[in-house]
Parts: sequence; structure tokens; C-alpha cells
Amino acid sequence: MATFTNLIIKPPQNLLSTTKLHTNFSSHHHNNPNHLHTFSFFPTKPKTLPRLISAANSTAAGAATSSVEKNNEGEDDRVKHVHTVEEFDAALRDAKQKLVVVEFAARHSKQSSKMYPFMVDLSRTCNDVVFLLVLGDESDDTRELFRREKIEKVPHFSFYKGMERIHDEEGIGPDMLMGDVLYYGDNHSGVVQLHNGEDVEKLIADHKTDGKLLVLDVGLKHCGPCVKVYPTVLKLSKQMDTVVFARMNGDENDSCMQFLKDMDVVEVPTFLFIRDGEICGRYVGSGRGELIGEILRYQGVRVTY
Repeated sequence: MATFTNLIIKPPQNLLSTTKLHTNFSSHHHNNPNHLHTFSFFPTKPKTLPRLISAANSTAAGAATSSVEKNNEGEDDRVKHVHTVEEFDAALRDAKQKLVVVEFAARHSKQSSKMYPFMVDLSRTCNDVVFLLVLGDESDDTRELFRREKIEKVPHFSFYKGMERIHDEEGIGPDMLMGDVLYYGDNHSGVVQLHNGEDVEKLIADHKTDGKLLVLDVGLKHCGPCVKVYPTVLKLSKQMDTVVFARMNGDENDSCMQFLKDMDVVEVPTFLFIRDGEICGRYVGSGRGELIGEILRYQGVRVTY
């Protein structure tokens, strides 16, 4: 890898939305247009506890709520309704290394009502992800769970893996929720998951002579632009047979962070383009069109911006 660094092309100055490595990693996408408003959870206790989904919502949403209130007796509802701290901890343990997505919600929150049907839809398509629902206004037990997990506003989505809380979102919309699930689920066969520098070296060696372009997506776990662009990466991996897509999160461990330093990565997401064992270029940013254009350019397709 000694000669690897010398082949890097410096990133362009006109970058799109990126995250610098020295910034706080816990970005919550507050400027994202898909965000919904959040509802402060602990101001005053409501006199009544209406249904999670109001009558004004769609029939499908009402059906989803009905199945939740019946403790997930519906045949196709994979969102588990958690009622106690013990049930919550057991669900995290049982998930092992699977991604666990928890919606902390409240029956009196319209925003929670809007997001829950989308989470149900995701649960039916993402079989490798565990989905949990906690209603903070259901009982003293769930209120205690909210306090322990430091949940103050709903809807609040927390992401866990291996019993560790890895990411949080507040007030997001359906598109961002889907992007987060894709990004943190990392069980997608179309994109090779790299966990250390040795994984990178092996991947490059495996494709050194097959003529394929290798696109390495380098990011961070808590990087908003990285999450934003990842659904595009996943989709392209299924459409481009002559391109190999891979991903590494620099803050996963010391080996990954050292790789970022060796590659002179100063902003994420950074996409490294590798062919025949050598780095031939890079793109820094999260623009969907620009990323596709760069991939096509390194595939020999003439691209005009």
C-alpha cells in the first residue's frame, strides 16, 4: 500500500455537501427538506391517549395501527411493539448483529402517526432488519424506557447493532428513514463491505486483472451526506455489471481510520476509482448526478457537465 497514496488525485475545490473528518460525527440532518416537525415528549401529560394513528389518516395506516394495538397479531406486520424495559433489552440481545430500528413514538403525536405506516412498509421488505415500536405515553414502564434512552421528542428513531446504539434521528421523513435503514443495515450483497485495510488490499488484488472499475465509497457512520448518497450507490451496484462497488466507514475501527489517513481523505463521502490495481481518480461529494457522471467517465463514456 506504500505506493497507493502517491496515486491519489487531489479533490476538486467545488465540492458538494460533505462532512469534514474533524467535525462532530453525530449529524442529524436538520436542514434536510424531508424532515417533519418533532413533538416535545415530556411537557404535560395529555388528558386522553388517542390512538397512534388518527382517523384522518389513510385506511392502510389505520390497519397498521390496529395490528400494533393487537400486539402484532397481523400476519404481515413485522414491527414488534415493546411494552417494558425488559422486552426492549431482550429484543436487542436476540437481534445479535442485525440492525435494530426503534421508533420511539406517542399516541398523541401526529408526526408519529405519519411515520409509523412507512416503518411498517420497510419491515415487510427489509427482512434482515429488526423493527421495534415504543409508545412513551403507554405506561410508566415505557416512560421509564424513554428516560433511560434519553428520548425527549417524538418521533425519534434510534439504530442499534450488537446492543450498541449507533445512530439517532429526530423529525425525519420517509425518504431519510429508508436511506438510514439501507446505510446502517449493510447486508446488501451488491456492495462489498470493507472493515479494515486488509479487506481493501484483497478486493483490489481480486479485481486487478479483470478490467472492472472498482468504486470505493469512503464515509463515516454518522455522516448525513454519506447516508444521503448511499441508496444511489446500492441501486447502481445492481445495474452496473462491469463495476464493483465497495464501502468503508472510517470510524468503524482504527484500521479503517488509518486507511482514510493513508488515502488523504479529508472530507466524506469520498469515492475512490480504482482500475487494474491503481487509483485513477476520486470524487468528493454526495451529488447523485455527479457521481453517476464520474463513474461513466471512468468507464470511458464521454460526459458533458
